[in-house]
Amino acid sequence: MERYYQPEIETAPYEQIKAWQDERLVKQVQNVWDNVPYYRKKMEEKGVTPADIKSTADLHKLPFLSKDDLRKAYPYGLMARPLSDCVRIQSTSGTTGKRVVAFYTQHDIDLWDECCARAIVAAGGTKDDVCQVSYGYGLFTGGPGLNGGSHKVGCLTIPTSSGNTERQIMFIMDLSATILCCTPSYAAYIGETMKEMGLTPDQIPLKAGIFGAEAWSEEMRQDIQNTLGIKAYDIYGLTELSGPGVSFECSEQTGMHINEDHFIAEIIDPKTGEVLPEGATGELVFTSITKEAFPLLRYRTRDICTLTRKPCSCGRTHVKMTKPQGRSDDMLIIRGVNVFPSQIETVLLNNGYPANYQIIVDRVNHTDTLDVQVEMTSEMFTDNLGEIEARQKKLVDALRSMLGLTAKVTLVAPKSIVRSEGKAVRVIDKRKI
Repeated sequence: MERYYQPEIETAPYEQIKAWQDERLVKQVQNVWDNVPYYRKKMEEKGVTPADIKSTADLHKLPFLSKDDLRKAYPYGLMARPLSDCVRIQSTSGTTGKRVVAFYTQHDIDLWDECCARAIVAAGGTKDDVCQVSYGYGLFTGGPGLNGGSHKVGCLTIPTSSGNTERQIMFIMDLSATILCCTPSYAAYIGETMKEMGLTPDQIPLKAGIFGAEAWSEEMRQDIQNTLGIKAYDIYGLTELSGPGVSFECSEQTGMHINEDHFIAEIIDPKTGEVLPEGATGELVFTSITKEAFPLLRYRTRDICTLTRKPCSCGRTHVKMTKPQGRSDDMLIIRGVNVFPSQIETVLLNNGYPANYQIIVDRVNHTDTLDVQVEMTSEMFTDNLGEIEARQKKLVDALRSMLGLTAKVTLVAPKSIVRSEGKAVRVIDKRKI
């Protein structure tokens, strides 16, 4: 039986959700106009005033915000509350340009915790569970977000942060952890390590995992579920909007319910900015309607996905987004072909290779090269060059079929690709574009 953290909100009829969004959007637009000169200037440039925004039907009139705006306004330019009202900052783990710094009032943190609590309850969590939070703590939002959500639910919370895998496993086994929260690549590594230790899924106390912060495929989900003997749930969020918990998966595992009482989602054409109809694939745009300190209107996430209001068997009524299928900005374009790392991962997992690989893109003599380095398992490792070449050729053919271009495949020894305890570095693009 499906459980909810806030049933009256999570199962509210669409008319109620729309009424909340209309009212909160109007207030938030006025709030931003009054308190954020940077955004007011953008509205003026577009010829829009708060009087033009009467409901969500007028949302398309507002200007977009992008990560570039956040860098230009760094650090305080997008704040809507005085610094004295703020109790926390979080920051992106990005490595280019200025870091994105997001501000929170205590009320912002309370609402964020509630969003994460909804995700934990959707994964089967109750006050009787032991929730191990193995996302990074500190400026990264993963650890603090799920930590706060776990407290709201009343779980015994183990704030292990990331890394020190031996200790992670010790706590899982000794404290009978039932819910694991971390990046999917780290969950796969923990599972791989436990398997090497001789632990079978029925010996592992975990029942569920909440994994996000990086792209992962359906095949990788099945792999993690089989190794750890759990049900693996996706969670989505951005530091700019609060952090994890903007949306989360339910037991149906067919997309993530967006917390629409806090965030309005749109899908746009990434080239034209035109709003697309429900069911169309495009770039995801979010408007935060309850944030106090750092409210972003029409923020372009660059994530490519689809929204659907098809009724969900879990009983939740909030719109669902598909797992992001890539990004509109760092999608790889190789010899004119759009390539998403998730497509390559799908081919590898379908052919029995573990989810540890690296994609190296370069440009030689003005031509793009795509080299996929794939780690073999100990069972398939061999010094028979003929067998390795045959395996590589099979993967080259499978990748050509999936991508429409030829990649070089290099099979490497087990454990030779550096393991990640945070976000996995999957793509190395050496081109000077």
